[in-house]
Amino acid sequence: MRRRVVVTGMGVISPLGTGVGALEAGLREGRTGIRRMDDWGAVAAMLTRLAGPAEAPEVAQLPRKVSRTMGRVALLSTVASQHAIDDARLSPEEVSSGRVGLAHGSTHGSSSASEQWIKTLVEQRGLLGLSGTTYLKFMSHTTAANLALHFGIRGRTIPTCAACVSSSLAIGQAFETVRSGAMDVMICGGAEELHFSHAAIFDVMHAASSRYNDAPDRSPRPFDRDRDGLVVGEGAGTLVLEEYERARALGKTIHAEILGFGTSCDGTHITNPSRDGMRSAMELALADARLAPSDVGYVNAHATGTSVGDVAESQATRALFGAQVPVSSLKGHLGHTLGACGALEAIASVRMMHGGYVVPTRNLEHPDPACADLDYVMGGLREARFDVFMSNKFAFGGLNTSLVFRAPRD
Repeated sequence: MRRRVVVTGMGVISPLGTGVGALEAGLREGRTGIRRMDDWGAVAAMLTRLAGPAEAPEVAQLPRKVSRTMGRVALLSTVASQHAIDDARLSPEEVSSGRVGLAHGSTHGSSSASEQWIKTLVEQRGLLGLSGTTYLKFMSHTTAANLALHFGIRGRTIPTCAACVSSSLAIGQAFETVRSGAMDVMICGGAEELHFSHAAIFDVMHAASSRYNDAPDRSPRPFDRDRDGLVVGEGAGTLVLEEYERARALGKTIHAEILGFGTSCDGTHITNPSRDGMRSAMELALADARLAPSDVGYVNAHATGTSVGDVAESQATRALFGAQVPVSSLKGHLGHTLGACGALEAIASVRMMHGGYVVPTRNLEHPDPACADLDYVMGGLREARFDVFMSNKFAFGGLNTSLVFRAPRD
């Protein structure tokens, strides 16, 4: 028998604020977290000046023995995870019982710590001034390792360092772990800290938005004919997943149930997405959930505002769902939070489902004719009652993930 898996805790830090309430309020009000980064002008030849910074994490109470190995990305994930653990009413004893596990990741570790290490090593050609704890801040699995240490997690721990699907992959892996009975509870999600090098990567690839440097509220523009690339953001999102009977017996608040998870690889190109690969992940998630496309009431799109990505995703979505299901992306509000986007946008979609509305794709005014014909949610909030939604996220390497959530029910 497959055990049912429900969401009992959610925590976020985002460009729209800290806490699920702040994220939801910002989305409902149509606000943007995108800002102009004037200090990036010091980076020679970099064109973009746009990013979505988050507020500083609340870390005053963290003991030195754990915080000394945390860069900003781990601090962000720690605060978001504490909010989720508190929301799920998990005691410290439960968390360290061995029946609670962890799945968490980021694109990579702390970029600011990596910069500090490399700069010191290269400029001096020596080790003076280097600290052993610096590596622990920028190692690829720093969020998972530091969360396990801080919260005393002794159960199964899965680092998911997979670029833009880091947190959606973590949720999927956690879902399968609880459903199988390997763990009773999983803390899962992802984080990303903001650093100019993230923007530089996409700038070099001609995939970062620069046309709207003087109008940061106008970019990014997912699916829009006038889009010119993505905008990087930062933040962290964590969900607590529990076995349904356990959660019900303990009187937990159940935010949602996860019904299905699908993941696939294009196997064709390292950066250019494949609409067939994207569609395969969606189909796998629906099959896992034992649902038909017509059962889905909303699709939360990845849609970052790049030319090739938006077109391929729209075509994959249209091929599976037709033009009936409402579709929107949250990148216009949050930017592309990379390793955090899967968790942040899933949490936001859960809140939409409870509120009976869909947040529009911010800055989408004229859908690109090259994109498939879909029911794009544009303008203001749309009233929409739905009890099943799909959240799709895609990454370099042709990595595709799709999650299916349902409203709580007995």
